[in-house]
Amino acid sequence: MEDSKAKKYGWSVVAASWLAVFCLFGYRATFAILKGPMSVELGWSQAQVTLGYSLMMVFYAITAFFAGMILDKWGTRPVYLVAAVFGALGFWLTSMVHSHLAYLFTFGLIAGVATGMLWVTSTVSVRKWYVGKSYATMWGIAFAGAPMAQFLLAYVTKGALAGGGVDAWRGAMVLLSVIMFIALILAVILAKQSPEKYGMKAFGELPAPKGGVAKAEYNWTTKEAYSQYAIWAAILTFLTAMMGEFLIWTQVVSYWTADLGWTRDTAINVYAIIGLVGIFSMPLLGIVADKVVQKVGHEAKGRKIMLIIGPLTGVIACAFLLASGASMVWAYVACVIFAIYWAIVPGGVVGYTGAIYGRKTLGKIWGLATLIVMGIGPFLGSFIGGWLKDFTGSYTYSIYYALGSFVVSILLASTLPLAAKIKEPVESEYVSPAATVSK
Repeated sequence: MEDSKAKKYGWSVVAASWLAVFCLFGYRATFAILKGPMSVELGWSQAQVTLGYSLMMVFYAITAFFAGMILDKWGTRPVYLVAAVFGALGFWLTSMVHSHLAYLFTFGLIAGVATGMLWVTSTVSVRKWYVGKSYATMWGIAFAGAPMAQFLLAYVTKGALAGGGVDAWRGAMVLLSVIMFIALILAVILAKQSPEKYGMKAFGELPAPKGGVAKAEYNWTTKEAYSQYAIWAAILTFLTAMMGEFLIWTQVVSYWTADLGWTRDTAINVYAIIGLVGIFSMPLLGIVADKVVQKVGHEAKGRKIMLIIGPLTGVIACAFLLASGASMVWAYVACVIFAIYWAIVPGGVVGYTGAIYGRKTLGKIWGLATLIVMGIGPFLGSFIGGWLKDFTGSYTYSIYYALGSFVVSILLASTLPLAAKIKEPVESEYVSPAATVSK
């Protein structure tokens, strides 16, 4: 009976995380469609409209840190509830703006707070319930909400704009506001606290080594965690991969249209393959990652292997992108491979961090990491991609830069340690499975 209840709670957590990720990437996926009509009706430049998105990412990064602290202390539900209110208000209030300052407040600040509440909460809540040989599989299922949003909400938004007037984007935003609110209230209902709160244990623990003794979890302080190379190696591995990723996300359609002469509809249809394939690659690659962990018998080592493979797929995808001028077939291949990259790296780096530091204080540790990575990587990658186009007159050099960024990520991933050192272990406290006592 207890085992059945635990499984039910675990799946409930995964479902809540799926909804959270769906809403987070719903904001990102629909912006590319809505910014054009907004620019036309409001008479703003593309730079003015895009500034709202850039500001949203800034507040997303800042809020993520505080979301992690709230999550560790009060659980998942309060965070999702705040996200439901702010997520709905972000679209709804933006639908009524006429001044640029109001837009920066509604879409930049309010939507930024909403989205910042979702990433850390969804990743860490799954990690608190699933570890070892189960985490990547279950996170892969939850993360499938991202490509589903990219695929489904794009068509919902296009449908809302079709046949409307110049201000049809306002109605589309009202519809998205309702979708966000309903989805995130469902997430609040489905969310659960850590399994220990219910007298349960996380799923997927690897067997202890011979003679090993299971202990209670060690309570890391943020200062203690960030005095270790492990977290900085994870941050830099993720940050450099994110630079390449966001450069591709923001530049690839322009590369196909401006450099290769494709029509915009053709480029968007090819780009949509990433979202379509991602719906299936997320859970499948999660299973593969957990099989690797089981094979090596050491979670940190298994996650490290996957974090080397992930950016490597980014390098291969960039190579196929550069070859897409010869044949469109290579562009489709590149998109399929990018969907594989997307399924490995974001969840994999959380899995590695959780393997090193345990689950008890992962929220605040990963919240600060997200602040650093998302505050730098997406902005820098997008900016450098645009600057290289202006400087060279071609998007091709942006693709080369992304390829180089993925290579750096591989090199950094290869340095990821398999353990963290605790200076003063206490017998009553737990040293996480990957932690070792310094000699």
